[in-house]
Amino acid sequence: MLFFLTILSSVPLLYILYILINFLDTRRHQKCYLLDYQLYKPSDDRKLPTEFCGEVIKRAKNLGLNEYKFLLKAIVSSGIGEETYAPRMVFEGREENPSHQDAIEEMEELFEYIIGRLFRRTGVSPTDIDVLVVNISMLACMPSLSSRIVNRYKMREDVKTYNLCGMGCSASLVSLNVVGSIFKSKKNQLALVVTSESLTPNWYIGNDKSMILSNCLFRSGGCAMILTNKPSLAHKCMLKLNCLVRTHHGAKDESYGCCIQTEDSEGRMGFHLGKSLPKAATRAFVENLKQVAPKILPIRELLRFGILSVTLKLLHRGQRKAVGSARPVINFKTGVDHFCLHTGGKAVIDAVAHSLGLSEYDIEPARMTLHRFGNTSASSVWYVLGYMEAKKRLKKGDKLFMISFGAGFKCNSCMWKVIRDLEGVENVWKECNIEDYPPQTLTNPFLEKYGWIQDEDISTFKIPE
Repeated sequence: MLFFLTILSSVPLLYILYILINFLDTRRHQKCYLLDYQLYKPSDDRKLPTEFCGEVIKRAKNLGLNEYKFLLKAIVSSGIGEETYAPRMVFEGREENPSHQDAIEEMEELFEYIIGRLFRRTGVSPTDIDVLVVNISMLACMPSLSSRIVNRYKMREDVKTYNLCGMGCSASLVSLNVVGSIFKSKKNQLALVVTSESLTPNWYIGNDKSMILSNCLFRSGGCAMILTNKPSLAHKCMLKLNCLVRTHHGAKDESYGCCIQTEDSEGRMGFHLGKSLPKAATRAFVENLKQVAPKILPIRELLRFGILSVTLKLLHRGQRKAVGSARPVINFKTGVDHFCLHTGGKAVIDAVAHSLGLSEYDIEPARMTLHRFGNTSASSVWYVLGYMEAKKRLKKGDKLFMISFGAGFKCNSCMWKVIRDLEGVENVWKECNIEDYPPQTLTNPFLEKYGWIQDEDISTFKIPE
């Protein structure tokens, strides 16, 4: 009888223990790890030096002297170097009339390079993949690009596929969010994420300055990554995702319209970059930082910032705020070791660096990525990560903050924790002679050769033969 009563009294305790073990096991499987990633490095015959850019501009039928000078000034002052890559149709002189097949071949060449190499290096079989997320913002085809990958690599019939379009340069973090949400409800998953942009069908051939600028900034690139929530693979992984915050200002008309695919007055399709873009980006960035700061910064820094803010408000109560007066600044370096910035352009990098109080060392990976690969849209932050890894900056326990901006207007950010020391093995930056970076100067050689770009009177200017 005593034994029976003992067992009966233990039932609630055993049930509580069962719930606790189940909860801990569920939490253990909800973590998102980056197993490995592969960057895209196109062949050397696709390199787009400034000299050749000038040739491409000259053969454009719809561009005059003003547009020619505007584009050259934009190129030489953009921070983009001489070894970035462009679609094949540019080198074949067909940028005015690319075919749909050209766009498909551009993507298939990318898939073969990044996905094939990633599977071979990790030893993961295509049939092991449970989730596939593809984000190519400006190419929609049927069957979808995700279906093409499933067919090419003969993935399982029950693989869950997601094909994201129109998400812009912040799309890779959106893909991460999709995968992370799936991991919260499914155990022992392997996810393949492919992020890139299709430039072939989106080369603007008109003369609207707000639209031809995209031809100067965007370059070919891409990245494939394998993510998992398997505890058994945690020790093999590179990074662990700690948090991710997405900010979307699409409800604001000004933000929505500052980056938009549209037609010019002549009906030519292109990508419009409006004058309100800097303002929209700043607004989204500030809002995103407000949400992410409590998640990634130590309490002591949040308290310091809060106390200082309140103190200054009390001291200046009833006084008119002076222009340029000192404001409290939160120190993100107290909780972050490395900053992975979106390489949207030289101005974007400088603005983010100024806002976060970053040093030249902090933004060197972003500057070098822009210089060597250009703005590769959603994959750009992964090239920045690749530079850090190749330079052996990433050590076990370090925290890495990723920031990206995209049309919509969106600002997405996430925090990673480095699981093990990263050596940059088989990193494309190794093939770029990483020891030579940073170079002695980032000055565009075309600017040194043609000083008239900056100050020539357009009334007397002639296009060089």
